Amino acid sequence: MELRGYRYLVLLLHILRAVIALEEKIIVSKLGDNATLSCIYRGTELHLKSLRVYWQIADDQEDCSVVHALISGQDNESEQCIHFKNRTQLFWDRLENGDFSLLLLNVSQSDKHRYKCVVLQKTEYTKVIHQAAVVLSLAASYSQPILSGPIRNSGSAGEEVTFSCKSSNGYPEPNVYWINKTDNSHLHPSELEITPHTNGTYSVFSTLKVKATSNMQIECSIENKVLQENLSANYTQQKQSNHSSTESQKDLGKNGRGAQAAGVVSIVILIGLLVVLTCWLWRRRSSRLVSHTDVLSNEDKGELNSPV
Repeated sequence: MELRGYRYLVLLLHILRAVIALEEKIIVSKLGDNATLSCIYRGTELHLKSLRVYWQIADDQEDCSVVHALISGQDNESEQCIHFKNRTQLFWDRLENGDFSLLLLNVSQSDKHRYKCVVLQKTEYTKVIHQAAVVLSLAASYSQPILSGPIRNSGSAGEEVTFSCKSSNGYPEPNVYWINKTDNSHLHPSELEITPHTNGTYSVFSTLKVKATSNMQIECSIENKVLQENLSANYTQQKQSNHSSTESQKDLGKNGRGAQAAGVVSIVILIGLLVVLTCWLWRRRSSRLVSHTDVLSNEDKGELNSPV
């Protein structure tokens, strides 16, 4: 009985170990970033020469499944899928410590798979000493949403107005929320368009039609669940902005009139200076003419008084 119980315990431990080893880890990476697929063995001391490490795609429908291979301490690219050529690396300084994680460079939409890491050790015979499964989930942040709405006038309460909200270059498809910030109630969009792009990302465009009120506060929110990101843009009634604009126009008018007055004063001063300069020049010329006339008069008198 004791022997049977011991065998049952050993079998149970092996089953639990297999379940734990194959537990899937979900890795989220942004498009274009590098992703680390985790595979860590917590066991006895290892010798790379006796190890074989295989990273492969676990999806059965794939024609080529070899992502990376390490045989007897050396990378082996003979069977590696061409899609992963020059895009995979092991962490060489961690291998002997049982860290067989794989670095996948510049991830793209085609890298979205379930991956499997298998570590084999060759002693008297080859045996599997560790397995791990990793699911690579991809995402991309959406751009800051742009919210456009009508500029409100004081007499437009009750009329129907339309708001629009757009964002782009995100993945996966987002959730779009319209919120009335005066009471935090959710509003139903009038239109929602999600457009895919060739690089795998999406753009989103949504409109909202509501009755105008005297105090409108509308928010558009773009949610990316995978990245747990929520970007929002807000619209608030713009009466105050119009008032500020009017005041600015008044200030500009005042400044314009001030500038005109200053220009007129400058012209008057310039004309006055020209008049003064002209008078000074005229007086100087007149004094020279008087002096010249006196000289001629003296010369004429001298000629009359001189003896013949």
